[in-house]
Amino acid sequence: MMSRWIYWGRLYDSKFQAGCLVKRMENDWWIYGYECPREIEVFQSRRGKYGVRYMP
Repeated sequence: MMSRWIYWGRLYDSKFQAGCLVKRMENDWWIYGYECPREIEVFQSRRGKYGVRYMP
């Protein structure tokens, strides 16, 4: 089965803001015992905003 990216529902103006969300997500998974995704990354949309996506 091929895994697909799951996109966070919001775009941010800066890569820094999206990176902060990535760190928060990683910490929440660790603190609350959720299963951590295999991969998580910041991406840039065609319009120049930044978002977060992850692969479970």
